[in-house]
Amino acid sequence: MLAKRWATALIMLAGFLASLFLFSPPAWAILLLVLLLLGTREWGKLSGFGTAGSALYALGSGLLGGAIYLFGTHYHAWIYLAATTFWLVLAPLWLTFRWRLNHALLRAVSGWLILVPLVLAMLDLRAYSPLLLLLLMAVVWIGDSAAFFSGKRFGRRKLAPGISPGKTWEGVAGAWLAVTLYALIILLLAASQGHVYAFADAWLPLVLLAWLLLYLSILGDLFESWVKRLAGVKDSGTLLPGHGGLLDRIDALTPSLPIAALIVLHGNALYRSVS
Repeated sequence: MLAKRWATALIMLAGFLASLFLFSPPAWAILLLVLLLLGTREWGKLSGFGTAGSALYALGSGLLGGAIYLFGTHYHAWIYLAATTFWLVLAPLWLTFRWRLNHALLRAVSGWLILVPLVLAMLDLRAYSPLLLLLLMAVVWIGDSAAFFSGKRFGRRKLAPGISPGKTWEGVAGAWLAVTLYALIILLLAASQGHVYAFADAWLPLVLLAWLLLYLSILGDLFESWVKRLAGVKDSGTLLPGHGGLLDRIDALTPSLPIAALIVLHGNALYRSVS
């Protein structure tokens, strides 16, 4: 099982890196559309829409995503703001009060707020800089890996036993240390290449961004765990051997990348609008 998990992870990573740096913008957009279709189909099944209902929901989501891509460029910042509100306000309340939200419309809208902004963020951040997108995603991957190994070695106190019994506070501490070191290493490497001229001014915002992304990645992971618990399933699907479904692999990215895109791509405009 572990060998299958590692093999799938390596294949996915190689494919992702190739597409990230080699695909044309239209090809990258098509890839993201496929991701949206697969992700919303899994969300539909977790939400109890059934096989046919999930397929129709995925089709509608694809049409929505395509329309936003073709005609909604000027609305991306608002979509990121909607996602930020969901993840920083509604999702914590959802987990705190263990909401079930069995109403189909609420589940459908929630799926769009979770997956459409993620696809847009991957589209916009890649257009801005493929390397930046990779570095932001690496924060999540490093935090997740560090949490797994430190939790497995030192884990004693459960983080959210009623939602995801395997996560521990010790795992969170290991992830926090790993992403902090990662952020500082990236900043030092950038400074050594002449890309950062004021290390004393730049290190704190970068570290705070890494901490925010770590928090969001944990939130996304817990949120999907709660949705799966409500659905009575261990994995969101069977698409990826050894890993489960697509949502099982992107759950930590769903909150972190849209909010990162809002900060990185629209932060200055937002600051000017409120100052």
